[in-house]
Amino acid sequence: MKYFFIMNPKAGAGTAGQTIRQAIEMLPEKEDCRIYETKGVKDATAFVRQWCADHPEEEVRFIACGGDGTINEVINGAVGCPQASVSCYPCGSGNDFVKAFGGAEKFLDVPALVHAEAKPIDLLKTGELYSDNVVNFGFDTTVAITVNQDRAKTGHGSKGSYTKGIIKALLTSMKNTCTVKADGEVLNPQGKMLLCTVANGQYVGGSFKCAPRAAVDDGWIEVCLIKPISRLRFVKILDIYTNGRHLDEPKMQDIVVYRRAKKVEVDAPEGFAYSLDGEIIYENHFTVEIVPGAVQFAAP
Repeated sequence: MKYFFIMNPKAGAGTAGQTIRQAIEMLPEKEDCRIYETKGVKDATAFVRQWCADHPEEEVRFIACGGDGTINEVINGAVGCPQASVSCYPCGSGNDFVKAFGGAEKFLDVPALVHAEAKPIDLLKTGELYSDNVVNFGFDTTVAITVNQDRAKTGHGSKGSYTKGIIKALLTSMKNTCTVKADGEVLNPQGKMLLCTVANGQYVGGSFKCAPRAAVDDGWIEVCLIKPISRLRFVKILDIYTNGRHLDEPKMQDIVVYRRAKKVEVDAPEGFAYSLDGEIIYENHFTVEIVPGAVQFAAP
């Protein structure tokens, strides 16, 4: 098997690169390991896709070294390539996806990444793009836009970026206009909401456990819509939502709409934005579907 460590030099892999290189040198498989540094947005996807096309019968593992964006790009390149598996060395600002597997710590063991058994996981599909973690919109997207603006300036996000994004969203995104359908059922007949997460993974935004019941291999989308609320109530329930207790907390049942679905449709005004694993996309109508077992993922 070949092993490619796909590094985003602008993300945490910039500082983690030396650690990864030293670990590779200690591997019995070091002659089969290569490092590829991405050159820009979507370069990881293009590289993985092209390598698989050029080597259709050679087994390969692509290890994404960076944050959730790097993982997403690698997975989008590996979809449809049966000879490929994916893992990750999480050194970005959020590292949300790996929290569905117990957290980042065990993914920092390079030999474990190389030797881990790959198993099929589901992906969300929106148009031609795949999401391994969460598609979200409303309040959350305003936060993500702010984080991305900071990332464009500095090359990486930070917890400070998330805090700044939350403050901006509190001022501008407490009542968002769109209609959400889960397997044909309209979840918000009034056409308003605070936020909605369409999840395969469990976490978003670095620390928010938006989908506590999600599993990446169960063939279901976890849909959670929060109705519009006052800023005062938002502050009161923020800790509950952050820690993933919102689906069971009695004081939140009047504002939470939760469903498991195979397909989610969203209709919104022109200029509407949603976040796909942190990438901001502007569309006023989009559909999210679950694709069971879409890619092989190796978790230590």
